[in-house]
Amino acid sequence: MPISFKNMENISEETSCCCGKKHCCEDSEVPETVPAVEPSGFPNVALVGNANTGKTTLFNSLTGLRQHVGNYPGVTVSKYSGPLKLFHGEKIELTDLPGIYSLAATSLDERVVIDVLSGRLAKKGTPRPDAIVCVVDVNNLQRNLFLATQVAELGIPMVLALNQIDVARRDGLSVNTDLLRERLGIPVIAVSARKGEGIEALKQAIADVLKNGNKMKTVAWNAGTRKAIETLRAGLSEDVKKNVSDAELERVIFDVASPVANRLKGEDIEHVGEILKKARECIRAFGENPHSTEALQRYAFIKEILAGVTHRGKERTTFTSLVDKLLLNRVFGVVFFFAAMWGVFWCIYTLAAFPMDWIDGWFGSLGESVGAKLEASPVFQSLVVDGIIAGVGGVLVFLPQILILFFFLGVLESTGYMARAAFLMDKLFGWCGLNGKSFVPMLSGYACGIPGIMGARTIEDPKARLATILAVPFMSCGARMPVYVLMCGVLQRVLSENPAYAESSAGIASAVFVAMYFVGVIVAVPVSWLYTKFVLKSKAAPFVLEMPRYQLPRLRDIGLRVWQSGWEYTRRAGTIIFAMSVIIWFLSYFPRSEAVAEQARTEFVAETAAAQNVPVAEFEKVLVAAEESEEPSEAQEALVGALGNKIDGAWMENSYIGRFGKFCQPVFAPCGFDWRITVGVLGSFPARELIVSTLGITYSLGGDVDEETEDLYASMEKTTHADGSPVFTIPVIIGIMVFFALCGQCLAEIVVIARESSWKWACIAWAQMTFLAWLGAVLCFQIGSLF
Repeated sequence: MPISFKNMENISEETSCCCGKKHCCEDSEVPETVPAVEPSGFPNVALVGNANTGKTTLFNSLTGLRQHVGNYPGVTVSKYSGPLKLFHGEKIELTDLPGIYSLAATSLDERVVIDVLSGRLAKKGTPRPDAIVCVVDVNNLQRNLFLATQVAELGIPMVLALNQIDVARRDGLSVNTDLLRERLGIPVIAVSARKGEGIEALKQAIADVLKNGNKMKTVAWNAGTRKAIETLRAGLSEDVKKNVSDAELERVIFDVASPVANRLKGEDIEHVGEILKKARECIRAFGENPHSTEALQRYAFIKEILAGVTHRGKERTTFTSLVDKLLLNRVFGVVFFFAAMWGVFWCIYTLAAFPMDWIDGWFGSLGESVGAKLEASPVFQSLVVDGIIAGVGGVLVFLPQILILFFFLGVLESTGYMARAAFLMDKLFGWCGLNGKSFVPMLSGYACGIPGIMGARTIEDPKARLATILAVPFMSCGARMPVYVLMCGVLQRVLSENPAYAESSAGIASAVFVAMYFVGVIVAVPVSWLYTKFVLKSKAAPFVLEMPRYQLPRLRDIGLRVWQSGWEYTRRAGTIIFAMSVIIWFLSYFPRSEAVAEQARTEFVAETAAAQNVPVAEFEKVLVAAEESEEPSEAQEALVGALGNKIDGAWMENSYIGRFGKFCQPVFAPCGFDWRITVGVLGSFPARELIVSTLGITYSLGGDVDEETEDLYASMEKTTHADGSPVFTIPVIIGIMVFFALCGQCLAEIVVIARESSWKWACIAWAQMTFLAWLGAVLCFQIGSLF
């Protein structure tokens, strides 16, 4: 039995549309993302096959580096295609369709494959294939041919590629391809995508099929099934009859878990429901169950086709079975898994540090160099340095972590270990709607949420994938560490002033620092359960996946995946992140009133003169001399710098974002935040670590402070409310850290969530995380203030 036919006796025959209307909606509800690649004008050939058959490896072997990546119209399923040169200058466009196990259309990937093969996306730039290469694992020939027999009924010329023939020979399996070709009526080519064996023969077979139109022999249905198809067709409206094939009607009858609305666009759902019940009664009248008759008849057909085609020698213990005894062991397997995941996490966090620091430093140096040449135009200087250069740097600084993550994901998948890891972790995550493959993206989120969110692509179930995407931002990434360090430093200073905690202040601060890394995951798990239970409403289902053989990773395929992931992030998410960074710069920079600068200067002179106990007029002369000096001393430079910080702080307070922070202050008042903290929260939206520099500006210390600057600690510790009470009390400090542990990590993360799902879900993720962060901060302050 194939994987997709499980628990079929208990599946309801519900036929209502997914949109809840009597008449089906015409298009998918998923918003459009990146448009599909425009048709090339060459014949279009699609690769179809089960997951883990080596289909993508074969695609990489055929197209090499000439691939392009887009999205199918209206959905977020990636589309991989590329040109392939055959013989005598002939060219085709080759498309790698998502790996599926059947045409049941119960998942987004399956619906995309059906829509492509049926030609429903032709008007949106994805034409119906002129031919199909059905890739099967020769070592699992009977099970893989189930999908091939379904695809054959669509009437598209086909080539059957028997992949991993080298492994079959090694395991003592021989295949009579000539006999199989004769019985199926189509070219059958034995290939090894990893070793390049049979590639030229496959190209020739594709050229022959495009010329001759060879179509695979289909299943001869019994009388009950034929009667059911005729009954269903007879009950349809004339317009629908013209546009629906027998193959699509078969899917309506057999796929009881797939809404009829996905198959018969525009048809009256209630009417079809009645006709469908009559059609299925025809199968029951023949003595069979409509839920299982397809599988029984297809496998009977496949068994007949394969009789005498394959021959296996003496059974022997394989390397895969020996290794699985260790890696799937209840004890050693789990220990090895956590050790492997820790190694991946360490590499992402540690190995990426040098290139990230280099990128950050290079863009910082570039900003200083360019800024020095634009001093004559302060506005343009700030736009170029703080907006454009900082925006581009903010995009590229994440690339090392993304590339390293996808390198290791590629290694784990290509070796065959990813399926084992998912199996081991499924029990841990399954109860809350996630699955075993959710662990790697969530672990990666501790280094950076962006590669973690992108890493959720390995999860086939769209609802589990979305739940994982929404859970990853709760993991405390590296950007939150400066916030924790800063606040724990302030916490230690506050505790040290209390005799009861003075000696243990460092230990308490360290414990709080570590605890912050658990806050996110403690909240993420129940939130995921609520989403899957009440929002996504995903039904509990067995976690079934195929265990591929262990094999050495193919560096070329891994390199392609790393390159595609990096380029996709830079091209798609990077453009939006850059644009938003410029917008945030604008809100932080304007308006820049000279009156505000003069007022800040006057206050600076008065405050500094009073602090030094000198007359204001005398200090004014000292300040003017420092400003006009061509070769200022260190003291003069420090004085002018302090004045500049004071003016920058005043400008920040009166900027659009500063005004908005004060406007939002009543919302954050229950958290115990003052306007400076509120502006810091809003100003750190592009990247959470920016709160440190934002607080530095608002406290007139400059934007170049870091989380260990003593002057910033002292200024924060001395800050008071209007009534004279300190702002940074223990409940407020803990509340700030909880807020940053639960709120969205950064602007780039929100953009990536939108690219990987939709803007609707990105906005939902931002709103729910912001609310939970606010609620956590309120509870910390209100409850903590009682003690």
